[in-house]
Amino acid sequence: MGPRENSNTPKRGDDGRRPPGDQTAGEAAREAGDGSGSAAGPGAGDDGTAAGTPEAATRAATESAAESAAARAAEAAAEAAARDERAATQRRTAAGRVRGRRADGLRLVPDPTPELPTPSVPPPPDSAEPSDSPEPSVSAEPSDSPEPSVSPEPSVSSGPYDSSGLSGPSGLSGPSGPSGPSSDPRVLAVRRFREFGRRLRALRLGGSVVLLAVALTAGSVAVGALRDDGTATAVAAAAPGVLSPAALNGGDLDANIKALQAHLRGQPKDFGGWATLGLAYVEQARTKGDPSRYPQAERALRRSLDLRPGNEQALTGRAALAAARHRFDEALGYADRVLKENPYSERALCSRIDALVELGRYAEASKAADTADDRRPGIPVFTRYAYVRELRGDVRTARRVLEQALATAATPGDIAYVAAQLGQLAWNQGDYATALTDYARALAADENYLPALEGRARVLAARGERAIAVAAMEQVVARFPLPGPLVELGELYEERGGEGDRARAADQYVLVDAWTALARAGGVNADLDTALAAADHGDRASALRAARAEYARRRTVHTADALAWALHMGGRDAEALRYAREAAATGYRNALFLYHRGTIERATGHEQDGLASLRAALRLNPGFSTLGARQARAALEDAK
Repeated sequence: MGPRENSNTPKRGDDGRRPPGDQTAGEAAREAGDGSGSAAGPGAGDDGTAAGTPEAATRAATESAAESAAARAAEAAAEAAARDERAATQRRTAAGRVRGRRADGLRLVPDPTPELPTPSVPPPPDSAEPSDSPEPSVSAEPSDSPEPSVSPEPSVSSGPYDSSGLSGPSGLSGPSGPSGPSSDPRVLAVRRFREFGRRLRALRLGGSVVLLAVALTAGSVAVGALRDDGTATAVAAAAPGVLSPAALNGGDLDANIKALQAHLRGQPKDFGGWATLGLAYVEQARTKGDPSRYPQAERALRRSLDLRPGNEQALTGRAALAAARHRFDEALGYADRVLKENPYSERALCSRIDALVELGRYAEASKAADTADDRRPGIPVFTRYAYVRELRGDVRTARRVLEQALATAATPGDIAYVAAQLGQLAWNQGDYATALTDYARALAADENYLPALEGRARVLAARGERAIAVAAMEQVVARFPLPGPLVELGELYEERGGEGDRARAADQYVLVDAWTALARAGGVNADLDTALAAADHGDRASALRAARAEYARRRTVHTADALAWALHMGGRDAEALRYAREAAATGYRNALFLYHRGTIERATGHEQDGLASLRAALRLNPGFSTLGARQARAALEDAK
């Protein structure tokens, strides 16, 4: 699971602890259920005493020389009011624990009029995008020149390969044509609903904006007066927001990276700025599928630690970077180091869950999720808690928790992430209609969100809409040439069987090797990806070596399944059976695992067990894999 961080968690004191007056789960459920507690704008009392304030504000703004500052403050006021109301909504609906301790039986529901932000706009051609050069250009040492040591970001795609195997850029605009998400009626319907919610919220906030403008204008002047250089420029005023790690989740990531670079150009000794830039590069690598960002993240985080040794923000960034590179022992060490000093660090709590899950230490991961839920309930914790439950086979609880997280999501990034998680959960259970609805919600928030684009294409293929599925997966691969989509597209080509399709399929499998080389150059351990792809479509000896190496590092259901399949493809079925059964030991419901197990069981003489596993795979998710589902059906037909 590729977690993302979120800023919309309940407010806490400076030490991170929940304030004494914060709500319990039952109180939050009751408030959410009866719809009370909708936030009123500041100064809008029932007695009408503030009725004259807007006129006074107008006169003051007219007479003041800071008229433009007032306008900027009004915009900031609207944003602040929206944030406050979203925080109130989250406290009402998500402040409690997600575990099954609610004896009151109340059901959490979203606020009746949740804010539904407009979809993010793809960055312009000069936005912060990965470089095509093999070596990133972030200097490891501070620069004395007025230019930043972080290079400007070129505009190209997430990697040096497009779907044809040629290097070159591909734009970041959303897919177009009949297969693109913009034309999906589900996406359009969600967007219309979101626009209605946005307008309704704007009407509710309008009354408080004028009142807040006067106070915030005065406040902005006061803050500006406290600058070291005695100035209060727009760039200086924006710096605190630019440097907040939470700000990276609420808008255009590429634009935020450029803003950070501009800030560090003027303040190269800002250790917090360098740490946030490192985190931003990790997030950019994850969302764009570009491992070449990881060395840049490492240098930025190292710069932060050089400037302020042991600072928490950089250490949590190191944990996130290590996890992204599949170095989960390192990630766990960094997370534990942070939590020793600050037990309420949300990022460290989440990184610890991720590391324990990916190391196969599921009992400890479950306890870590409970601890995080106690200390920092919110979207990052909820999504991880749901995945821990899914791995144990508790799909119903996983979906309930994810739906709770989606009800509290406010930013496009959070909506896309949680909705795509729901789509993946529905896909795993073969619920294609629900999966498409969830993916539509994700794409309405961010039409370029990779997991939703890929998931939507897989569902279309499973439903038999092959032509649309091929076109959709081609668009995914053209911008994000990752192993999973590449293999799926190759298998779709093979199944189509048209002129030139066999060669097209072979090209996709070659690109898997190219991505693996790029990932390893970025410091990523890519053995699991190599094992899964090479076992079916590459060098089987290499697949087995990679699977053994990965299983030796971490014993998870996924590494056990990969090793079982690599052993089977290498003709070592007796050894493979043990690992195929180990992959099912936690109760995790995965049709591909069942298919692998059934095939291995039949190969070892357990014919009836094998046929039962194949039937179970197709019952769970009839289109779990283009190649695997076809072969499972053929095996069952032959056994009749």
